[in-house]
Amino acid sequence: MAGDLFGDDVPPLAAGGPPGAAPLAERLRPKTLSDVVGQEHLTGADGAIGRMVAAGQLSSIILWGPPGTGKTTIARLLAEAVGLRFAPLSAVFSGVADLKQVFADAEKMAAAGQRTLLFVDEIHRFNRAQQDGFLPYVERGTVVLVGATTENPSFALNAALLSRAQVLVLHRLDQGAMATLLTRAEAEVGKPLPLTDAAREALTASADGDGRFLLNQVETLFAAGIAEPLDPAALAQLLHRRMPVYDKDRDGHYNLISALHKALRGSDPQAALYYMARMLVAGEEPLYVLRRLVRFASEDVGLADPQALVQCLAAKDAYQFLGSPEGELAIVQACLYLATAPKSNAAYAAQKAAFASARDTGSLAPPANILNAPTKLMKELGYGAGYEYDHDAEGGFSGADYWPEEMGPQTYYRPTDRGFEKRIAERLAWWDEQRKARG
Repeated sequence: MAGDLFGDDVPPLAAGGPPGAAPLAERLRPKTLSDVVGQEHLTGADGAIGRMVAAGQLSSIILWGPPGTGKTTIARLLAEAVGLRFAPLSAVFSGVADLKQVFADAEKMAAAGQRTLLFVDEIHRFNRAQQDGFLPYVERGTVVLVGATTENPSFALNAALLSRAQVLVLHRLDQGAMATLLTRAEAEVGKPLPLTDAAREALTASADGDGRFLLNQVETLFAAGIAEPLDPAALAQLLHRRMPVYDKDRDGHYNLISALHKALRGSDPQAALYYMARMLVAGEEPLYVLRRLVRFASEDVGLADPQALVQCLAAKDAYQFLGSPEGELAIVQACLYLATAPKSNAAYAAQKAAFASARDTGSLAPPANILNAPTKLMKELGYGAGYEYDHDAEGGFSGADYWPEEMGPQTYYRPTDRGFEKRIAERLAWWDEQRKARG
């Protein structure tokens, strides 16, 4: 559920405190792991966390998931479930001195027979040296480390730490989990949300899987004292939509550009448009998207449709000329062109093969007959001797051998039978026949 949904530094509402004094999200904090919604693949009886709790043995783990999906809450409930002392720490506000104090306290408690669950929120913000500082205390069992991160652990955490902790992936909350949160909120407040059914669906959709954001929006709605149920349009005027989770230089960025590239390669214009829109709506630099489209035009369309590269470069010029939002239509046009174009990676494969061959063969000299001879000495050495000018040959084709003598002819480019490359393949086949006939 939402833990990250619930802050880790806010104490529970004191017994006898005024009703509603704590935020709604705090009052709805799950009391047991079974109350957590949306992460049953981990907290259920067959999940990794469920099995640890059943065994009474907790190993160090990294909780990886989007904001508002339950990381902090799960860590706190894990400590309670297995009888460990809960020690929260935020990597944003903590330094080396804080870490030393936490470990010193944990060692004292361990000597007294009390183990510590050290919860480190946003653990990816600690640098590599600081992450290494956890290792001896984790290995000795002084602390059970539970780290929370929104970043891909493969990139954000060092290998030594990852080898000592199990990575558990939390999912963004689905519609069912969000609906459960709304029901619990209404039960807590004692009245239904002032929304039509359509507005209720729009509210959960606007939270984009973030339970904490959803409950904050719900609290705003209840506080507004709305008399008549709101429809989606009225709801949109009252509340702000949550911005999509997207980091331009991190995992979300690379996941979406990969999805766009794969959808284009798979000739699915609808999916390609969706992923491109996801990036642009989230604030991605349009010129970055255009650069990727230009690359795709050469890598995955190539000579199957030579106009693909022209379209993409024209879209770049149009966007730079018009700016946003008008110029974004040109990006859409280029995206659709690429998705619906015939596909070929023959040029890309030819590039890799030719470059590899160039590296392997070193400095082999071309045959002398195709070398220019601007000096008398070069002519005496045979440069240019016997060169056949193709335009003077029958059919405009001499059939000469242009390869170094020590190497012999190679084949790098193998056109497909798709799009314009089918015609190219026919030409190459005709030229090969002519070479054999003249050989």
